[in-house]
Amino acid sequence: MISKEEIHTLLQSTENYRVERTISTNNMDKFCEAICAFSNDLPDSRKKGYLLIGAYDNGLLSGLKVDDALLKKISAIRSDGNILPVPAMSVERMEFPEGDLLVVEVSPSLLPPVRYRGRVFVRIGPRRDIASESEERILTERRTAYMATFDATPCLGATLDDLNIDYIRNEYLPSVVAPDVLAEDKRDIKEQLASVRLYDRTHECPTYAAIILFGKNPRYYLPGAFVQFVRFAGKAIGGKVLNEKRFQGPLFQLLPPLESFVSNAIITQKPVSVSLFREKTVINYPNNALRELMMNACMHRDYQSNMPIRLYQFDDHIEIMNAGGLYGEARPENFPTVNDYRNPIVAEAMKEMKYVNMFNQGIRRVQDMLNENGNNEAVFDVSKLTAFTVNVFSTIDDTQGDTQDDIPNEYLNDTQCVRYDTQDDTQGDTQDKTLDIWIEEQIRNNLKITTEELAKLSGRSVITIKRHISKLSHIKYVGSGYSGHWEIVD
Repeated sequence: MISKEEIHTLLQSTENYRVERTISTNNMDKFCEAICAFSNDLPDSRKKGYLLIGAYDNGLLSGLKVDDALLKKISAIRSDGNILPVPAMSVERMEFPEGDLLVVEVSPSLLPPVRYRGRVFVRIGPRRDIASESEERILTERRTAYMATFDATPCLGATLDDLNIDYIRNEYLPSVVAPDVLAEDKRDIKEQLASVRLYDRTHECPTYAAIILFGKNPRYYLPGAFVQFVRFAGKAIGGKVLNEKRFQGPLFQLLPPLESFVSNAIITQKPVSVSLFREKTVINYPNNALRELMMNACMHRDYQSNMPIRLYQFDDHIEIMNAGGLYGEARPENFPTVNDYRNPIVAEAMKEMKYVNMFNQGIRRVQDMLNENGNNEAVFDVSKLTAFTVNVFSTIDDTQGDTQDDIPNEYLNDTQCVRYDTQDDTQGDTQDKTLDIWIEEQIRNNLKITTEELAKLSGRSVITIKRHISKLSHIKYVGSGYSGHWEIVD
């Protein structure tokens, strides 16, 4: 609230767009119109306005005695429903030898135009008036500019010490800014972060996107910013908990172990008999499909919610649930054709870190990968207003035995299954060695090639390719996801 010294300055100054003086105590329309005009802040000064009750136009005090009844009457203006959106204001009584002064301090609204009983009031210099059509349009455009997404808003109370500045400076900024531009950029780190919407210079603090992506402890400001994995026995919640794990921290640290966990702990495979001498390796879920769904959950979730991202595994399916229903232009009738971004800064950063592509093809790719693997299509529940749920069904039911009846029909005619033929072991060994040599040659030619691409080129399954790579001890994959690469130790 303003100090007495500042009040003296306002009393002695001429009345302007920030100050209105009055000796009336009963003209509620006048008070409401003034508060509405200060809220609209037509000059866009972003400075607070002051209604001074108990002062003449020349700045002298009228000798008013402010009692509790007057304080309550003026304070009630904020929430009586006549001024909408509700103004941000405070009311205080100040005592002077010449009399009391009732000071109403009004902050500019971030959602103009503000209306009093349906009319938009503004101040033109010292004069208050109803806004013209062009002035109202200016306020409407300003409202659109102010309506930032949550991840773009300032995280009040946070400082640069809450961020992993070394990672941002050495890893992230070089990935989003051209090297020559970054080399010539002599601005301080605050300006550099502000240029990629990770810092708010007005409030001198990081944005929520910076905390989510690179914060040292995001849960201090966002308690629900973590992923909860639970493995239940049976096919529904209520079964015995077999395993539980929590992934937390900024996304740049959380996503790599989450990727590895999905690949190594959730994705399983087992040989299933196709005939007396043939087996087929069946995988429960395609790795990239689950990866895509988890990346989308981290990208699109409502980080204001205290609910974590839930990754629940059952005997026959996986359920992924995150806070926040469909957002923006996405609605039940057009999902998944139409997409929108609840956290556009987070989404852009995840794209730059090679976790997502932002082509609006994720759902279709997931369904294609599930179909290719023999799974049923994922079921998306978009009917909830506050949560988004997807169920993915396994090709392997952990409660069933390895019988031929459990094998999807697609696998019965698969010519890529493992062959056990005691009369031709040498031929099998030769074929294995030839495939090993071919895989190594492909990796040497392209250190970014994926196992999926190798499988497509060779006509073999991904499982077969991974099995052969595991035998090549001098070849290892460094990094995670699409951002990693192969290394060969000769």
